[in-house]
Amino acid sequence: MLVGGVVAGMVAFAVLGGEYSSLDLWRMRRQVGREQRAIVRLRHDVDSLTQAAGALKTDSATQERVARESFGMIRPGEMLYEVVPPDSAGR
Repeated sequence: MLVGGVVAGMVAFAVLGGEYSSLDLWRMRRQVGREQRAIVRLRHDVDSLTQAAGALKTDSATQERVARESFGMIRPGEMLYEVVPPDSAGR
């Protein structure tokens, strides 16, 4: 009986005790999985942003679209219409 208790205690210590337990190992593996998925998402974001930056530097259609959308720029002969919400009309 005493030997069985000692063996059970040793097994419990081997699994749950010590500086790095099996539970800690399991948690770290889960964390590694989460971090690897985050890396994949971030690499995808970086690739998308790199493509967008390249288009802004080299593609005239993209440059024109951004200039029109962001700065309200127009070509000669065009008219710019700005729709103002009714509550901001200065009443």
